[in-house]
Amino acid sequence: MKNKFSFLLSCAAGITGGLTLLFALLSENSLCLTLAITFGTTFYHFAMRLAVGYLGLLLPKGLENAEWFREQPWEKGLYRRLGVRRWKNRMPTFRPERFDLRSRTLPEIIHAACVAEITHEIIIPLSFLPLLAIPKFGAAPVFVITSLLTALFDGIFVIMQRYNRPRLLRLSQKEASRL
Repeated sequence: MKNKFSFLLSCAAGITGGLTLLFALLSENSLCLTLAITFGTTFYHFAMRLAVGYLGLLLPKGLENAEWFREQPWEKGLYRRLGVRRWKNRMPTFRPERFDLRSRTLPEIIHAACVAEITHEIIIPLSFLPLLAIPKFGAAPVFVITSLLTALFDGIFVIMQRYNRPRLLRLSQKEASRL
């Protein structure tokens, strides 16, 4: 299996989607309705991330030069306080082959980092769409907590990409000056 994380995410989406349908069909029972809502929300979060991730592949080259992706003066201090350097390599990567220095050029990896950042930034507000189900199903704390946790989780990946990209850009500039 070339990319285990991508495979697991796709399987999780398929399984939770199937369980949502199963429990929705049996939803005359309150436990089944609760399970249908739980699996439906989980399915939404998995499927939405997969869809946005694949749409991110359509983003054009040259993103790394956009103002949005430039490092801000306050970022270094934030990353130091958060200890990003210590934990960034422990995070899963949806498409690790796009960040492999052995098979990709630095400009390709920098572009992949921009795509990863923008897709996670798009996912963050989409994490709150399940809140629209509160009027129909109630259980506001469950929807709020899952939306907040998933948005925070994606925020970690934004931080990781913003931490790595300036370092990759400096490495790319050093490499270019040697030529």
